[in-house]
Amino acid sequence: MASRRAADLLIAAGAVLVNGHRPPPSGVLIDPERDRVTVHGRRVLPRRPSRYLALNKPLGTLVTAADPQGRPTVFDLVGGPGEGRLFAVGRLDAATTGLLLLTDDGELAYRLSHPRYKVPKEYVAVVRGIPSRRDLEALRCGVELEDGRTLPAEAELLDGGTGRARVRLVIVEGRNHQVRRMLAAVGHPVEGLTRTAVGPVRLHRLRPGTWRRLRPSELAALRLATGLAGGGEGGAGRGR
Repeated sequence: MASRRAADLLIAAGAVLVNGHRPPPSGVLIDPERDRVTVHGRRVLPRRPSRYLALNKPLGTLVTAADPQGRPTVFDLVGGPGEGRLFAVGRLDAATTGLLLLTDDGELAYRLSHPRYKVPKEYVAVVRGIPSRRDLEALRCGVELEDGRTLPAEAELLDGGTGRARVRLVIVEGRNHQVRRMLAAVGHPVEGLTRTAVGPVRLHRLRPGTWRRLRPSELAALRLATGLAGGGEGGAGRGR
């Protein structure tokens, strides 16, 4: 409703009532579950702690609030789009699996998604062919796409054989289908793609279709990476 100083002024002016009565000048402790607090006759409810979830998005699941064709969405996995006003941080296309962050903290979500803050996103791609040192160096230096040259990325060949390879790629941008386009630009179309990390948050052994709450240390690290001071509400619970 107001800053602490402004709230003191509202209380002194008699605008604040607790269970229909003006609180004494010395103040009063309330139980938010039982006491009714109003300001100018309007009830004030405690702000719910923000939610911060890590989800392993399965293949074919859409990152959208609803699909006219009735296809499954990530919000179906966490209780629907209205649950705590959750929304996705960035997007993954239907053919991409892996780590997706969900939250109702708009400021943090904005900063994680905006290229200005350069929060790294790590992917592991299965590509056609075996990338050469020259291909990897091109990815590291930035490749020319139809919407401009990409920023330098981390690129590493994990393994390869029988005409396919696994490549680890870390980018700090978030263009549409960027990883797929970058690898195609160096001659290695993507056949499978998984996001394995967003900043300090890693997918680890989270099973496809399940989610967990971010740990306080992960949330603090995300806030630090995006220039937001302080910590926040986290938790170690796991979804079903």
